Amino acid sequence: MLRIHPARLLGIGAVALSACANLASPTRPVEPGPLAEMLRAVISRDEAKWIAFRRDLHRHPELSGAESRTSGLVASELRRLGLEVQTGIGGYGVVAIARGAHPGPMIAYRADMDAVSSTAGDPVDFPSVTPGVRHICGHDVHTTVALALATALMHVRDSLAGSVMFIFQPAEETATGAKAMLAAGVFGIQKPVEIYGLHTSGYEQGMLATTAGPMMAGRDRFDVVLSGTGDLAAAGAEISQRINALGTVDPSQFGTSQPVDFVMIQLGRPQTTGTQVRLSGWVSVASPIARARVAAVIRTGLATSLPTAVTVTTNYEERWIAGVTNDSARAITAAAAVRAVLGDQAVAAVTKIPAGFSEDFGSFQDQVPGVFFFLGVANTANGWNGLPHHPDYVADERAIRVGALGMASVLVDRLRVR
Repeated sequence: MLRIHPARLLGIGAVALSACANLASPTRPVEPGPLAEMLRAVISRDEAKWIAFRRDLHRHPELSGAESRTSGLVASELRRLGLEVQTGIGGYGVVAIARGAHPGPMIAYRADMDAVSSTAGDPVDFPSVTPGVRHICGHDVHTTVALALATALMHVRDSLAGSVMFIFQPAEETATGAKAMLAAGVFGIQKPVEIYGLHTSGYEQGMLATTAGPMMAGRDRFDVVLSGTGDLAAAGAEISQRINALGTVDPSQFGTSQPVDFVMIQLGRPQTTGTQVRLSGWVSVASPIARARVAAVIRTGLATSLPTAVTVTTNYEERWIAGVTNDSARAITAAAAVRAVLGDQAVAAVTKIPAGFSEDFGSFQDQVPGVFFFLGVANTANGWNGLPHHPDYVADERAIRVGALGMASVLVDRLRVR
């Protein structure tokens, strides 16, 4: 998960919970049945193993593009399970196929593996041994959940009609990993019909949360260059004011009520070089209509009423980070599958799109429809906030079992023999 505004130490737990009004059960109810009990037994049996695996990853975090050790451990575990494994996909990406015993569709599941830079102390008993690098975004948990999930599915493969493509992605924190894996042909051999994934969050341990439709804001980036012999300082001030006026929320409102069409502008300091002034920034936005409005102004609407002898050139890149927009029908069905094994109280609806964080999971969703979840890892009683990128990030490790069981229920519901 990419933190967009470094001045804020809020996380996904800041978004409110509500009854799952927009995640009502589908017309065909999901029944837990014996498959669910088999999944629960396998995941519970291996819980201690997976906690130990996660702690090893936590001790040895690797930055984006340097996930060699992590990907090696992942590939080794997947081969031990008997999956078909490919490595080196878009960098250190790992792809593995778990095939059911019966013919059917292919579904993808994605987990990211990279860590982030942090010099803060690690408040756990198994701290990072890599100076300046920590898993404070939960990707060690994501990787472990995916391996626990693969293990559980292989135990019930005789009841599955179809296959699961497990995608272990590098470089999520730099928003380059998903695009690199797609460019390397991750979907080239067999394209999945849908994709699922999750991210740790400040929801309480034991909970999963999702929504139908937009869930995480995409992130656009832009550059505006002013040049000429005119008053560039005055032109820069005027352009900055016009760009900032496009925003409908500011960073101080992160975590408060945010309509789906919100726009949050982050404009850097002007950079002056000779006879040029450069203004660069980011736009957080989830609505295509709002994006089009902002892009139109920055691309073509900044050149009017400027000081004489000043020229404006602009570049606006939409969806540099894709964000997350869930397929509505699949989100409803997936939430029902989770409720069937974890209970109604374990599923929350995301009611606000967080402007301060984004994700490149949406790059995969651009290719195939999919659903993303937030996995609660907070433990308020213990003072563990579970907020991604917070220097005191601590995850309740019981969430590994919850995430694996919840996601297993989703995938098995899609692939079980009927």
